[in-house]
Amino acid sequence: MYRPALVALVVLLCSSLLVNGGKVLVFPFDGSHWINMKVLIEELHSRGHAITVLRSSDSWYIKPESPHYKSITLDSSAGFDDEGFGSFATKLMNMRRKGASLWAHLSLEFEFVIQFYQMHKKVIQMMGDMFEDTKLMQSLHDAKYDLVLTDPIHGGGVLLGHRLGLPLVLNVRWTVQGEGHQVIAPSPLSYVPIPGAELTDKMTFPERVKNLLQYFLLCSQIWYVTGPNYKPFVHRYFGNDVHYMELFQAADIWLMRNDFTFEFPRPTMPNVVYMSGFQCKPSKPLSKELEDFVQSSGEHGVIVMTLGTLVGKLPEDITEDIAAAFAQLPQKVIWRHKGKRPSTLGNNTLLLDWLPQNDLLGHPKTRVFVAHGGTNGLQEAIYHGVPLVGLPLMFDQPDNFFRMKARGVAKVLDIATVNKDNFLEALKEVLYDPSYSEKMKVLSNLHRDQPMKPLNRAMFWIEFVMRHKGAAHLRTESYKMSMIQYHSIDVVAFLMAVILLVFTVFVSAVVFLWRRVFSGSKVKKE
Repeated sequence: MYRPALVALVVLLCSSLLVNGGKVLVFPFDGSHWINMKVLIEELHSRGHAITVLRSSDSWYIKPESPHYKSITLDSSAGFDDEGFGSFATKLMNMRRKGASLWAHLSLEFEFVIQFYQMHKKVIQMMGDMFEDTKLMQSLHDAKYDLVLTDPIHGGGVLLGHRLGLPLVLNVRWTVQGEGHQVIAPSPLSYVPIPGAELTDKMTFPERVKNLLQYFLLCSQIWYVTGPNYKPFVHRYFGNDVHYMELFQAADIWLMRNDFTFEFPRPTMPNVVYMSGFQCKPSKPLSKELEDFVQSSGEHGVIVMTLGTLVGKLPEDITEDIAAAFAQLPQKVIWRHKGKRPSTLGNNTLLLDWLPQNDLLGHPKTRVFVAHGGTNGLQEAIYHGVPLVGLPLMFDQPDNFFRMKARGVAKVLDIATVNKDNFLEALKEVLYDPSYSEKMKVLSNLHRDQPMKPLNRAMFWIEFVMRHKGAAHLRTESYKMSMIQYHSIDVVAFLMAVILLVFTVFVSAVVFLWRRVFSGSKVKKE
């Protein structure tokens, strides 16, 4: 008698999920950026939303099949070349170690800029192929998606969202014009450091000069890399009066992958939602073999080391020095390393091709995290309260670690000068100076002390955009202004003109009256 009622209840619940579930079109970026986009996708799927992921034919991390989404594979390249970026990392590392000339560094920097130019060029070519594929575009229109979720480090998702006329949510830290805040929020150079300048919000005069020069360098790179690719495309498909950055700035919600435990205080906007550490979660139990190794460390604890996805291995002499330094410590070491096994490797060190980073950082025996400075890894270290030893190399890594160093939770080494002695000294300082651990615990407590978990906050605002078909009331209209209007230069010019006119009239009147009075008195005397 209860079975029909139970079946009816199940059907009702399932239909309820289908009614409430939305349809999300995701246009991600590959590499480590996909790792955090995947977290959002899996959470959206668990809430009953249908997810479609657009991927290029040469995707590195983004798989064509998944239980959490269906995919559309584009017969084009997205321009993300993991081997190219990995090769650049190796060249940069070797150049810094050998003390190459300024010209060699500038040549490598220019090569790097060209690589980004080519990446954006391929993205634009891919979008042109998409827009001209009437069958594909019609199928995307007919699917009636509720919104587009994209990473604006390239413009593919932004362009597609506006072409389809859909609300736009950005999973962002970087855009085609640099750090996200620089695009959407006021960013006074007097106290907002430009990424890469390695400055705090308290700048001396020389540091403010450096910050300004860094800003001009960034503008020149944008002028070379981004403008020539996006301007012609946007003018062709959206009109000559549309600037490509207006399409980014018109996004409904900016899900920002940082917060003010990491970022220095600065102006922000109503549609910027901070979700730093949204990918972080309590650690899960380790495998038996790994747990046994960790427990064997006793009271000394464990050191975890990994240098991310692009740096699979370090030069052999560096790995020999690092292994030798680890061998002199009483701690156990778990090291993600793909290169040749160092001859100096101690019995206390376990080499792995892959390691469960979050689960190890959340283990109570983990004492130090040796990392390259990627945002995901640093946020997991903050979440779990693990102090850091940094070996940053490129992109945002040096700047990320500078922020950690400024907060007293990291010791940073230069990959060009790292050796057994200074690496061992850095490890001992972070291990045995309690200030590193104490300050990281403070950061961790600040990060965790929130009314809502970052992932839940992100989900709320994505679903908010679905419910209300956008969030126009949170968007500033400033992006539609010219630079002259934005800085009120025209208003100041008008007021100065009025003041000048009034002053001119006043002076002319005084001169006129003076002459009348002077000439009248002269006539009387005569």
